[in-house]
Amino acid sequence: MSKKPNPGNSNPIKQDRAEFARDARLLVRRARAAMLSTALKSGNGWPYGSLVSVALDSDLSPLMLFSTLSDHTRNLAVEPRASLLFEETSRLKNPQTGPRVSVLGRIQKTSDERLHQRFLALHPEASLYAGFGDFGFFRMTVDRVHFVGGFAKAVWFNAPDILSDAKAAAAVAKAEAGVLAHMNEDHANAVDHYANALLGRSGKGWKMTGIDPEGADLRRGGRVARLAFRAHVTSRAQVREELVRLARL
Repeated sequence: MSKKPNPGNSNPIKQDRAEFARDARLLVRRARAAMLSTALKSGNGWPYGSLVSVALDSDLSPLMLFSTLSDHTRNLAVEPRASLLFEETSRLKNPQTGPRVSVLGRIQKTSDERLHQRFLALHPEASLYAGFGDFGFFRMTVDRVHFVGGFAKAVWFNAPDILSDAKAAAAVAKAEAGVLAHMNEDHANAVDHYANALLGRSGKGWKMTGIDPEGADLRRGGRVARLAFRAHVTSRAQVREELVRLARL
C-alpha cells in the first residue's frame, strides 16, 4: 500500500531551501494585507476567505485588528487554526509564475501594547476605530509556512525555519522605540536617503515607523517602503551599525 504524500517532505537542495526561506520572509515583510482563511462557524466548517490588513511582529508573526462583528472573528473564537495567503502575483501576465506564501497557525487575541503599536505604525488609519469596544488586536502563532515562487519552486517550512531567532527578535523589539525616535528626530536626512537613494522613492520627510531583525519600515504620508538589511541583526548595536552602513551608500 503506497503512502500518502506528505507536503512537509519536499526536499530541494539546502541552498535552494535557504533562498526560498529568505524570499518567503521578504515577501511577507513587504505585505500590508493578506487573504485570511477560517472555518465558517455557521457553515459546518466550510472554508471562508476574507481580506485583512496585516502587520508583523519583530519575529515575523502576523498581527491583525478585527471587529467582533466580523465573520472571521467569530470563526476564530470557535476554531483558532487559520491560514494567511500573502501574494505578489495579481499584476503579472500569468499570476501562476509569481511568488506567494501561505502561513498556517493559530490566531488569538493579544493585549500586548507593543504589538498594538506595531500594527498601528503600519496602519495609522486604523487608530480611528482601534479603541472601539468591538475591536481587538490578534496575533498568529505560526506553525508552518508554504512558499511557492513559481513553477517547480514550492517548499514547506516549519516555523523555526522562517521566523527570526526569538532572542534576536526580542532584543530588536526592546530597542525599537529608541531607534525610531533617534532616527526620526536626529537623522531625518538619513531616513530620506534610505527612501530616495536606496529605494528610489521620491520626496522628503520620510519617517522610520518600524524596525526588526531583517529591515526597517518607512512611511511618507500614505506611501510606505521597506528597507532590507544586508543580514539579520541581533542587537541594538548591530541595528546601529547597519543603519550607519546604509547611510553611507
